Formats: sequence, C-alpha cells, structure tokens
Amino acid sequence: MKVLVFLALIGLSYGQLKVVSKWNNGLNGEVTVHTDSPVNNWKAHVIFSHPVKMAPWTSEVVSTAQGGKEVVLHGKSYNHNAPAGDMKLGFTISYGDGEGPPTACAYFEGQSNSCGGGGGGSSSGGNTGGGGGNTGGGNTGGGGGGDPITAAPATHCTYAGGQTKYDYGQALGLSILFYDAQRSGRLPSNNPIPWRGDSAVDDHGDNGVDLSGGWYDAGDLVKFNFPMAWASHTLLWGLNKFKDGYEAAGQLDMMYDMIKWPLEYFLKCWRPNEQVYYAQVGDGYEDHKIWQRPEDMHMNRPAYKITASKPGSDVCGQTAAAMAAGAVAFKTKDAGFSQKLVASAKTLYEFAKAHRGHYSDSIPAKDFYGSTSDADDLCLAAVELFFATGDQQYLSQAKGFYAAGTAWAFSWDDNKVACQLLLYEATKDSKYTGDVKAFVNQYKDGGSVQHTPCGLAWRDQWGSLRYAGNAAYIALAAAADGIGGDDYKTFAVSQINYALGDNRQHMSFEIGFGNNFPRKPHHKASSCNAGCSWNEFNSGAPNPHILKGALVGGPGSNDDYNDDRKDFAKNEVACDYNAGFQSALAGLEHFNAAGALPASPGAKC
Repeated sequence: MKVLVFLALIGLSYGQLKVVSKWNNGLNGEVTVHTDSPVNNWKAHVIFSHPVKMAPWTSEVVSTAQGGKEVVLHGKSYNHNAPAGDMKLGFTISYGDGEGPPTACAYFEGQSNSCGGGGGGSSSGGNTGGGGGNTGGGNTGGGGGGDPITAAPATHCTYAGGQTKYDYGQALGLSILFYDAQRSGRLPSNNPIPWRGDSAVDDHGDNGVDLSGGWYDAGDLVKFNFPMAWASHTLLWGLNKFKDGYEAAGQLDMMYDMIKWPLEYFLKCWRPNEQVYYAQVGDGYEDHKIWQRPEDMHMNRPAYKITASKPGSDVCGQTAAAMAAGAVAFKTKDAGFSQKLVASAKTLYEFAKAHRGHYSDSIPAKDFYGSTSDADDLCLAAVELFFATGDQQYLSQAKGFYAAGTAWAFSWDDNKVACQLLLYEATKDSKYTGDVKAFVNQYKDGGSVQHTPCGLAWRDQWGSLRYAGNAAYIALAAAADGIGGDDYKTFAVSQINYALGDNRQHMSFEIGFGNNFPRKPHHKASSCNAGCSWNEFNSGAPNPHILKGALVGGPGSNDDYNDDRKDFAKNEVACDYNAGFQSALAGLEHFNAAGALPASPGAKC
C-alpha cells in the first residue's frame, strides 16, 4: 500500500493536498492522506524537495532530518489512530528566499516508502519516483509533477524571520510569574516570588476537607473557581496548541510548573464519592471590606459547594474542561497526573450533565462572577474529553451543546466561540468556520467592536485589554487551523503590541515589561510590605513590590489611562485578564519560530 501527498499552490489541488494560503517564503497547506487499512499510533514522514520549517496544526513534530527536508509527524491523543480512509493533516511551512514552494510527498512509517530515493514528487502520469516528471509547460524543480504551477500574487506582507518589534518571549515569561504571585496555600521551595509566603493553608470544606491551594482571583483574596477554571483552560488550550511557542521562549518548564498548581487544586475541589464540588472559598463581600496581605489573613473563609440540589453545571463543566486539557498537556510530562485529571474530568462532566443549573444561583457569587449559560461550558468539557480520550461519544455530545451565531466576547462567561473553534479543530467541518470568522471580524478594525484612536479593539470599560487579548488568541488559534491567515495574525499582533507599548502613553500595560509600566495596580498582596491597611490603599505611592507580568485592566475608549489603584476598572489585575493574552503570546512565538509571522503593523500613536 502506498500513501502519497502532493504539494500544490493556492487554487490548485494535487492528489490529496489543498493549499489554504500562500505568502512570500511560506504557505498554509492541508493534506488528505489516504490509507486502505487502519494505522494505529501513526507516524508520517513528509519529504520536501528543499528544507522547510514546519508548524503542524493537529499533529506534532517528532524529528527532522536531511537539513529540514524530512519532517516526521505523529498524532495527538485524539487522532493518533488513523482509520481506513482519508485523514487530513494541516501545517504552516516556511522556506528560504528564492527557493519557491517545495514539492513534497509523504508516507506512513512502517509502510512502503513511496517517496523513492530522491523524494519530492510525482508526475501526473503516475510516476512516483524521486526523479519527478515534466509539468507540461515546464519543470517545477526538485521532481514535482502535474499541471503547470502558477504562483499566486505575492502579498505585501513581509515576515519578521525571528525579529519582532517586542520581545514576546519575555512578555510570556513575565505572565507566568504573575500566576505564581497569585498562588494560595503552602508555597513550594522553588517559589519565584520572594515577597509572597504561605497563606490560607487552612482553607477547608466539610469535615476538614483540604481546599488549600489554587489562585487568588484578582487583587482580592477569594478563590472563585469559575474564572479560575476558565483561565486554566484557556492557558492549557494555548499550551496544547502552541507548545513550541513556549519552547521557543524558553518557558515550557516554567509553564508546566505554573499550570499544575490550579489543576491540583481542582482535584481537591471535586469529591466524586460524595458528589460534591467546592466552587468557591472566601466571602467576596467580607473580603472586600479589608485591605490586607494574604499572609496576614485570619478571617473566616467559608467554602461553598455545588451539589445535586444546588447545581452548577457551568462551573463544573468549565473545571472538567480544564482538567481534560490538563490531561492532554501532561500526558507525556507526567502520565500519572494526567490519568488522575482525565478520570476526575469524566466524573465531574457526568455530574454536571446530570444536574443542570447556574452555579451563581446556588452560591453567593452572582455579584462577582454571575453566570448566564452552561451549554458552552459543557461543550468545552465534552470536546476536551474527546481530545483527551479519543472517545467519539464526547465529540457527539459536544456537537449537541454547540450553538451557532457570533459570540459577544471570549471570556469567563462566554465560551461560545471557544466551543465553535474547538469543534472545528476536532472535526474540520466547515460549518463552524463561519462562526469563528464572524467573531474575529467583528473585533478587527472596521468591525462592530469599537476601536480606540490608537488601535485597541475596545469591547468594554472593565478590563478592556482582557477582551482584546482574548480576541487576539482566538485569531491566532484560528490562523493555526487555516482560518484567516495573515489577516488574523496581523490583527493579533496589533492588539498585543498595543498592550506592550503601541499606545498613547507609549507604556507597557504588562507590569515589568520594559521600563514604563503601571506601578500602582489594584492588588492587595503587592501593595504592602507588612501591616497592610486602607492607609496603603489610599496612599497614592507605588506598590512596594513589582507584580511582574500582570496585565492591568487597560485604557478607556479614547486611550485614556491613569495609574491609580483606586480605579479598579483600569488597574485591577486578574487571572482571567492574563489568560488569553499569554496564550496569544505563545501563538506569536509559534508563528515567529516557523518564520510565518507578519511584520508588525505601524503604531497608530
């Protein structure tokens, strides 16, 4: 049996490959690989006529050889077994100046090497040898075959080739430190935040159930699982999607260490034998009456739980999604931990499905993180369980939770577009692409979402940068799936660059990035050395500790901003604020490493 793949250019379809988009020195391509019989734990060898850098969409690079001419891919947890028939593989490749698009062929490891000794092509007459054949009007070079190839018009976009206006890797590393600064509980020996210590080590549920750990939500000291789970899932989605971005930034180990913290906490919160899920620790009303460091906190911290009679399918679904995505992320890093996560995700998802209801109607969270839907959260749980297990029942159920239409935002209470895009990743069904495109297009300049004079997609006054960063991540994830191409990447670059300095103040809204950044974030832990009180809150002095990596709420609709901790709409920080922003940074690193990142658009201010 032979499995062949032919590489073509835009507008042409050779064999089983469709080119989605092309630019100078790169292209997005999707191959349909046919096999007559199932191939379990497949590896595919892709042989190019000249060296390339590849960023696959739904597979992973195992190794490269021949100076970049040969790339070996293997499947992810949800697609590592190829059934008989057609299987699609998509990727972004870049190649050297003046070389032009390569020809390519591919085969499954363990089967006949149909590429021959020379690699690189096939003739339209059926010659699959490495020497290639004539192309009618001329030779494609490197042994390709088929009809004459006409290159699509080159775009005016040039590629950064490793040089970007801002150091996205540094910004990514700083963001990880922000989450480390949000840790609750007994801190590990490798704690990288010297001004943070142990806190809330006695957090507990009924009968002394240990609920220590997790993240403090924002500038306050409550552990709200709804936004914590959303942030965790968004970060894990970005890790699973753009793992090579973390590697390129030198931050992969730090990311694994950081994201394990909330996952371990979620395992404590779900008590399957008792059918109880603890969704919040701390009273938001009482917490907001006191300005203090977490290390000095001695107030009563009640734990609020979800049960069959007090349902919360939204927070349970969101947490199950985070645990399932964590199982994928840790599958090769820590197999035992991965197995614990997927087992808990399964039972929590079943509990959520059996007891539908908004969690904020069951516990006192409505004034802080009120929920308006649960189907989107259950969709995330189901599709992530499909990715973690490969079980088709989860994919079928995720489709049942799907809702068509354009999401208002991607945020802790709106996972609609995440459901749509993840379903596209799982199925490659074009029915989902229109929803995703409509979402991103509304955030682009000229869309329905307002843009500030300096270029920020400004959805809402409360955490304006959060919405822009989240939209940037969706755009990059879509581009990695072959949707939107350079247009979406350029939009994402513009929004992240705005946050890092392309704004009216010419400052970074990520604390610690560069020399000009907010000094007075609305954040209890960093605002005092010791003996914290409302005097420190009202002092107007900079926080004594630099809250590295935190993304503040952001400017107003006219790019107005004042560094003032009393203005919590613009200066509070939160776990959900950084999540899409950080995953977008990983996406930018991913595309830049592949030589497929457009040059930064010019700043508007």
